[in-house]
Amino acid sequence: MEFSTTHEIAGTVKQVSDRLCELKAFDDTKAGVKGLASNLGNTENIIPVIDLAGVGKDQSTRQEIVGRIKEASETWGFFQVVNHAIPVTVLEDIKDGVRRFHEQDSEVKKELYTRDLTRPFVYNSNFDLYSSPPLNWRDTLACYLAPNTPKPEDLPIVCRDILLEYGTNVMKLGITLFELLSEALGLHSDHLEDMGCAEGLLALCHYYPACPEPELTMGTTKHSDNSFLTVLLQDNIGGLQILYQDRWIDITPAPGALIVNIGDLLQLVTNDRFKSVEHRVLANLIGPRISVACFFSTDAKPSSKIYGPIKELLSEDNPPKYRETTVTDYAAYFTAKGLDGTSALQHFRI
Repeated sequence: MEFSTTHEIAGTVKQVSDRLCELKAFDDTKAGVKGLASNLGNTENIIPVIDLAGVGKDQSTRQEIVGRIKEASETWGFFQVVNHAIPVTVLEDIKDGVRRFHEQDSEVKKELYTRDLTRPFVYNSNFDLYSSPPLNWRDTLACYLAPNTPKPEDLPIVCRDILLEYGTNVMKLGITLFELLSEALGLHSDHLEDMGCAEGLLALCHYYPACPEPELTMGTTKHSDNSFLTVLLQDNIGGLQILYQDRWIDITPAPGALIVNIGDLLQLVTNDRFKSVEHRVLANLIGPRISVACFFSTDAKPSSKIYGPIKELLSEDNPPKYRETTVTDYAAYFTAKGLDGTSALQHFRI
């Protein structure tokens, strides 16, 4: 006959105790297993959808739009925009161009596969392959569309023209958004643009193939963006979720809409007024999912320009919450850390 040691008995007691705590916590929710399922993802499209149609027509309409953007940026960190002046044909053409590139013969794409991020055009899988614990189920093409527009010959012919056209359109939209965000902060409409927030534009064009085991895989792991602002185009498959009040909320695709989200750098310079919210992309059985994320940031252009909380937003009751940094240093820390599920902002918090 074998006797359990004191250590084994203590371990068993702890397991039983932990299990009882978990069961009580579940019971206390009074929401049943449906509540557990709801916490995995809310299928309602509840982030604000903002119509930009009247933004330049009259002051009253503009103020209404500014108010909605202010509320969305402070509460959600995400919103969708419609009537944004980018033609639907351009949105469809860029998705088609991204698909054409990724669905080329592998031997053709191999010529462009690189981890040298200084190249004008980069194609690879998982930029943080060697630094992040989990890998993401996606391949990516990347190119900087501003401040220096790439030479056409540096871009693959299958998506060359539409990449350049899309970049021009998104840059115009970005400047409009930065004006509205400046006004939402109570600043002059040119304030954020004059700071350099709209100088650089990086396009990341993702291809998420159908995944045989989506429940075991993430399309993109939890992260926030190391930009000032991100403008995202997603196709009709969906899978993008944001973390809101400890729940994952689905952002359901809306025809013709673009998703806008606050980046880490904008949260830093607004001293936490605007929120850079964590988000992720679920893998899917359908595939391929196409998305085009355009990041307003200048990390490709080494600069000594210092960014910190905007002085006009500070007061005795609202002192700086972040130390000053360059975009280059912030981006270097973000890239070295990889998409490991933690926020790079914490590293810069005072």
